[in-house]
Amino acid sequence: MKLAMIGFGQAGGKIVDKFVAYDKEHGSDIVRAAVAVNTAKADLMGLDHIPESQRVLIGQSRVKGHGVGADNELGAEIAEEDMDEVQGSIDSIPVHEVDAFLVVAGLGGGTGSGGAPVISKHLKRIYTEPVYGLGILPGSDEGGIYTLNAARSFQTFVREVDNLMVFDNDAWRKTGESVQGGYDQINDEIVKRFGILFGAGEVEQGGEVAESVVDSSEIINTLAGGGVSTVGYAREEVENTGGGGGLLSRLTGGEEEDNLDTAHTTNRITSLVRKAALGRLTLPCEIEGTERALLVMAGPPKYLNRKGIERGRKWLEEQTGSMEVRGGDYPVTGANFVASVILLSGVNNVPRIKELQQVAIEAQENIEEIQQESDDKLEGLVNDDEDELESLF
Repeated sequence: MKLAMIGFGQAGGKIVDKFVAYDKEHGSDIVRAAVAVNTAKADLMGLDHIPESQRVLIGQSRVKGHGVGADNELGAEIAEEDMDEVQGSIDSIPVHEVDAFLVVAGLGGGTGSGGAPVISKHLKRIYTEPVYGLGILPGSDEGGIYTLNAARSFQTFVREVDNLMVFDNDAWRKTGESVQGGYDQINDEIVKRFGILFGAGEVEQGGEVAESVVDSSEIINTLAGGGVSTVGYAREEVENTGGGGGLLSRLTGGEEEDNLDTAHTTNRITSLVRKAALGRLTLPCEIEGTERALLVMAGPPKYLNRKGIERGRKWLEEQTGSMEVRGGDYPVTGANFVASVILLSGVNNVPRIKELQQVAIEAQENIEEIQQESDDKLEGLVNDDEDELESLF
């Protein structure tokens, strides 16, 4: 699947930067164009792979390149005001070569959480291609303002995109881990999962052809209908002697296929499907009630078989209760692993989202109470000053 990626804010820019690096390293040809947008000049300068011409600094007249300080209302205002500058970079994107737009942002800060829904709405108004969001939820230990920003941004973002894929930092940060080290590892996990998902079907000339092709239309149909999505992932190391074992070999029962235990290969696939669905999802949730799902099995062709994938797909149908479960393989000839990636779209039972919404309600009540107290104190202070002045005269 070929994507035009727009990273909004610090987290969004870093993740898109890692996607570009992943693309170069694996030759997956996912990122057709990449743009980073920020109100903080230093964040843009810290990127390594997005071309400088595609890094857009907005809000210079208001925040002088220093960021919006976690004020997502200001972030949204600046995105609206400077949309022409952002559009200038988007104009250079060869949209006719793109299957979809992906807007990536951290939902806890100011620029990304405020600006991502604004740019998404703008893109949907102008282009016919789907506009997806990838939103990163802050950890609960990052502070109340970030949680409040995430709750507000989530509600707006999910409304403005064709589907919002979510990654919850709370489920991935390790105890005692440094902040920088933690985020670097989290970003690697994000890119690994979505890299395999979006890379499926992008076969280079002379490359290995999948037995059951997963192309961009399969992903688009799975994400159709909107809502929130989560991704599961599981992998197992395998010995890869470099043999092809491609489509023809798999269909005809070639010599290399004979050297592998078909039952073992099938069982490995079904086991990985279970681990991916029931293990650590990018957004933890109950998978029952999922509206649509997509299974992608990646790895050396000789370790992928139709029977295992079909069994995994049927198991997913049973677990989710969905009749829309697609599946296929993504041959990676040089890989030393077999991986299962599962996209669950239209998930409903998500405790973290319910928690965020409750926090937002409570925070709003607290803000109003604090504001009232502040107003009362200010009024009392002004009255005291007036009394003192009257006594002097």
